[in-house]
Amino acid sequence: MTTTDVAPARLPRTLGFWSSVALVIGITIGSGIFRSPADIAQRVPSPLLMLGLWAVGGVITLCGALSLAELAAALPQTGGFYAYLREGWGRLAAFLFGWSQLVLIQASGLGAIAIAFSDYSLRTFGVDPVTHPAVDRGLAAGAIAFAASTNIVGVNLGAAIVGVSTTAKFSALVLLVGASLVLGGAHGASLSHLTTSSGAPIAAGGVGLALVSVLWAYDGFGDVSFAGGEVKEPQKNLPRAIIAGTLAIIAIYLLTNLAYLYVMPVEAVGRSPLVAADVMAALFGPVGVVLVSIFVMISTFSSLNGSMLTSPRIFFAMAGDGLFFQGVARIHPRHRTPHVAILLTACMGMALVLNRSFEALASTFVLGAWPFYALGIGAIYRLRRLRPELPRPYKVIGYPVVPAVFILPVVWFVVNALVNEPISTGITLAVILAGVPVYYIFFSDRDGFR
Repeated sequence: MTTTDVAPARLPRTLGFWSSVALVIGITIGSGIFRSPADIAQRVPSPLLMLGLWAVGGVITLCGALSLAELAAALPQTGGFYAYLREGWGRLAAFLFGWSQLVLIQASGLGAIAIAFSDYSLRTFGVDPVTHPAVDRGLAAGAIAFAASTNIVGVNLGAAIVGVSTTAKFSALVLLVGASLVLGGAHGASLSHLTTSSGAPIAAGGVGLALVSVLWAYDGFGDVSFAGGEVKEPQKNLPRAIIAGTLAIIAIYLLTNLAYLYVMPVEAVGRSPLVAADVMAALFGPVGVVLVSIFVMISTFSSLNGSMLTSPRIFFAMAGDGLFFQGVARIHPRHRTPHVAILLTACMGMALVLNRSFEALASTFVLGAWPFYALGIGAIYRLRRLRPELPRPYKVIGYPVVPAVFILPVVWFVVNALVNEPISTGITLAVILAGVPVYYIFFSDRDGFR
């Protein structure tokens, strides 16, 4: 293997501030805001509580973004959370994060987004994805393959696709909100929908599981950090992009859910896995369904493409550190992209998308990823104590409270998931812990390239 093939060659810094903001928004606004409301409304059939959960999820996410901004500015390296875990908690913690990303997290996330893309794509052409599951899954797998190929060609192409589609889908959500509030009254919308519950009982465990669905929709706020090694002026641009993008996402999510619940009662939202299409159908008829389905196609593909841009950088960074097979650290000789890592990520995503449901993929993603996010944010406390000399161009506002506001709810919803869904949650955690012997057998004594 030549020196140009591995991590020391480094990836070029080509992403500016606006490209980074577009990645934050483009990756985060994917399938969650269009698919999660139905699951949340089923678990908490109270519109005020449902809106409250979206607000709570926004506060948790913002505290995570504010905390992440300090780490991103201090350690602007390829791999993002992987690098923060490595520096804060050591190589085993970093490996387990990467292992989980490989076998659970990114494969599940890509699969869930791709299924949402396929569902709405088929809906656009009048095909029911439920009655044509093979076509649905095949299209989803094809979307993953296409996203991988565009990101192998170049990071600028991938970022440009995300940038254009991010503008389109953010505008589409603004249009949905505006149309709902202005035209909804003439099509059955009512303010009473916002205060009338279905009357079904609400359990504390259900609230916790609903929060998992909320956090799935918010996930992606920190993914730009995975490509931190390719951001220009990262000490300045990374924290600004993470915070600005997260604030925009919180605002549009709250307004979108307000629009859903204004047009449709909460029990109808609970029965609507494609709620955005149903809202637009109520306002504009079949034309509205086609229009919103096209925008959701754009939204989910943008998120899929953005995830394919950022997440393979984790495996690339791991290989460079000796925590993964060296071949994954190869850089394409012409396109200067981590093509092996991208292909690996795509193959894992395609494997899962062919045999698991959207809900199962989304739940696995959150329960696999967010505990590591909490541990990564927790590295702030450890690094401030152990490495006070580390340059910190940005320091989290409200330290030490703000990082704790992110960490403690994550701990709570993991415990809640263990209590209420012990089998699926236990399997997820067992797969993560299976990485411990893998680390000690194959990678504990490797020094890596850096």
